[in-house]
Amino acid sequence: MARVSGRSCIVTGAAQGIGRAIGEALLDEGAHVCFADINANKVEQVAAENAKRAAEAGAKVTHAAVDVTDREQVRAMIAHTVERFGRLDVKFNNAGVNKPMNFLDVTEANWNFIMGINGLGCLIGMQEAARQMIAQGTGGKIVNTASIASRQGFGNVAPYCASKWAVVSLTQSGARDLAAHNITVTGFAPGVVATEMWEQVDQDLMAIGAAERPGQAMEEFSADILKGRVATPQDITGTTTFLASRDSDYMTGQIIMIDGGMTLV
Repeated sequence: MARVSGRSCIVTGAAQGIGRAIGEALLDEGAHVCFADINANKVEQVAAENAKRAAEAGAKVTHAAVDVTDREQVRAMIAHTVERFGRLDVKFNNAGVNKPMNFLDVTEANWNFIMGINGLGCLIGMQEAARQMIAQGTGGKIVNTASIASRQGFGNVAPYCASKWAVVSLTQSGARDLAAHNITVTGFAPGVVATEMWEQVDQDLMAIGAAERPGQAMEEFSADILKGRVATPQDITGTTTFLASRDSDYMTGQIIMIDGGMTLV
């Protein structure tokens, strides 16, 4: 299939996990992809490792080091992508962080760290992508990464939940404001996904006494998944490629749940 063939895409948080999988799935269907991440060395390696994949699909690949909370760095990333691919068609605001803390122990520093990257980073990414798309005059697509934590609050991760609720609100607000420019804004909400981020969360939960052994948090948190297992990043990419494709042109302001039936809303 080539639903996104020739489309120019940016994926942030693409050095690992869901972000890397999103970018690779786009490449497989012929999209040009800029893998972007704050980890400059790792994202450069990811792009290099995907050079053959891109060539086989007739696509181009590049990378950018970016702090999504720094507007000038975001602008530079977009400018690099446009220089390399000629335009920007799809922007995935996927970069995100979590740092569990018990509710009464949440600090201003913890709140600002998580809300800065997950909330402000999403806003800046949407704004700067939209400005480029408006300048091009042919519309585009913005896709934001939410979470099951955008649908209900969970213990030990209050700032993360708040930040993902913010992503939903930004998606809806952006959809309303950008519709006149033929820019759609959508998002997807993963559940429990086996990634490096979850491995770190697992360690953090043990550190604050919310779990006693490795893997316990994921086992307990995913016990109610109707599909009977946690997701892999590749379970997410069918939806993300759809959101980047023409097949979703009549969809905007929506968040698609991809959680194996864990949260029914």
